[in-house]
Amino acid sequence: MMTSIQNVLLHDDVNPDQLEETLAHAITGHHSLYYQITDASGNLLISSNTFEVPNDIRALPYPSVINVEHLQSWSSNGKNVRGIAIEVKSSDKKYQVIAAIDMDFHNQFLIQFRSSLLLIMFGSGLFTLIAAWFGIYQGHLPLRSLSRRIREIQTNRLDTRIDPLLMPKEMHELIFSFNYMMSELERGFNSLANFSADIAHELRTPLTNLMTQIQVTLSKTREPKYYQELMYSNLEELERLTKMVGDMLWLAKIDAALVKPRLSELTLEQEITVLFDFFEALAAENNIELVLKGSASVILGDRSLLRRAMSNILSNAIRHTRAGKTITVELSHDDQGMVQVSIQNPGAEIPAEHIPQLFERFYRIDPSRQSQSDGAGLGLAITKAIINVHGGRLGVESVNGLTTFYFSLASQSKH
Repeated sequence: MMTSIQNVLLHDDVNPDQLEETLAHAITGHHSLYYQITDASGNLLISSNTFEVPNDIRALPYPSVINVEHLQSWSSNGKNVRGIAIEVKSSDKKYQVIAAIDMDFHNQFLIQFRSSLLLIMFGSGLFTLIAAWFGIYQGHLPLRSLSRRIREIQTNRLDTRIDPLLMPKEMHELIFSFNYMMSELERGFNSLANFSADIAHELRTPLTNLMTQIQVTLSKTREPKYYQELMYSNLEELERLTKMVGDMLWLAKIDAALVKPRLSELTLEQEITVLFDFFEALAAENNIELVLKGSASVILGDRSLLRRAMSNILSNAIRHTRAGKTITVELSHDDQGMVQVSIQNPGAEIPAEHIPQLFERFYRIDPSRQSQSDGAGLGLAITKAIINVHGGRLGVESVNGLTTFYFSLASQSKH
């Protein structure tokens, strides 16, 4: 604006009578513009209507160059203005120009702009929050569906599984992990339920026998010798119950990882020889021969636990081997360098459908022979637990009239 005024005043051919009209054309487009022009003597040449300039502004020096520090603010007729006073010199004339612009218009514009900007920012922020909430809500629909399915699972519905095809691809790994967890829980729960039922059944039979014998004995007066025989019979039954409870407690401890094997160097040939000496009388009574074949490297193991495991297998082998036959224990190494012990006895084959359950607790192939059995169906379960705690593998095969129990243990050289 000031530049336009300067250009008009610096023209030497400007007509003083047409100065106001020429200035009006020069500053066209500048809104709310006020100015005053005086000559070198201070006579007012041109002035915008209603434009007042305080005396302190008039008393300021009139520089010839426009600088920001020369800008001044004041009030004119109730309006806030901001302007500058400069001196304009031509070849033969000198003018004093005071020009100002109404700041109320610009302040009002800035206030409205700020209000509009705040409203736009608030609206944009609110829209962004709503869009983000909706996106998260829609994105979590599969999780909420999964949560509802999980809440429906009860102890009587552990067979519930979730179809991964009904969930987004990103959740497939989670679904597979969940289904695997449910399978393990179902297996463990069923095992626990069966174990509880087996315990109740195993304990009920001997307890019922004890009660029946005592009731029959007390039904009438007996000879002292009869009472003595009853006491011996009851003592045998109680000893069997005590052994059963002890075995169950031991299995519970090993399941809870409370049984830590005391490892030492063991030579299996010597350990099996000791066991042969122990079972020699029982084998001879049944006209059964015990034979050891092969050799194996030294292993690290718990002597008492491994003897217990092998004793369980040997006692079963003797019990199910016909008179005049031979039980063979063979030591060897498998392809992985593990020491393998196999105990083979001739006898009735074990039906294939029973082999997967053979190492389960209280499992018997012929339940009708339970009362004649000395054990409680825990021997093979204990054997499996002992082999597992040593990091070994246990299995059984029964074909062509031969039943072979075998287990593998790491040799000392692998530790």
